[in-house]
Amino acid sequence: MRILGIDPGYATVGFGIVEYDGYKFVPIEYGAFLTQADMDFPFRLKSISDDMDYALGKYRPDSIAIEKLFFNTNHKTAIDVSQARGVLVLCAVKSGIPIAEYTPLQVKQSVVGYGKAEKTQVMEMTKRLLRLSELPKPDDAADALAIAICHGHCCHSLLHKY
Repeated sequence: MRILGIDPGYATVGFGIVEYDGYKFVPIEYGAFLTQADMDFPFRLKSISDDMDYALGKYRPDSIAIEKLFFNTNHKTAIDVSQARGVLVLCAVKSGIPIAEYTPLQVKQSVVGYGKAEKTQVMEMTKRLLRLSELPKPDDAADALAIAICHGHCCHSLLHKY
């Protein structure tokens, strides 16, 4: 199964594509969709849409996993990230590829085994699970790979439902 993990944002959208056969993960590609800070916000959303459509066409994932948002401080940022996330979800739905959503707690639990793990622990376990020689960069890409790993673990569970 080919999984596209997405860490939503509007300046940087992390993505990570992995193959999972039920036993091991193989990294295919990872990186970030970037938008320019000086672009009008609607054009940033269009850029995110274009990049997502390109990735869906190029990598042809079997499923998409995206992080659910959690904000407790900056509401302006939360609204903008929510809009970008909506664009990403819409692209996924239009492609007909199943999409699953995971909270940060679920991702940490799945990758590290502890829902309150530190970011560095998640990044190190992601590196180990994918047998990478160094930590994935940028951090948003590492987060996206962790989300993809989470989905790989969860989608084989009898409790999983899209």
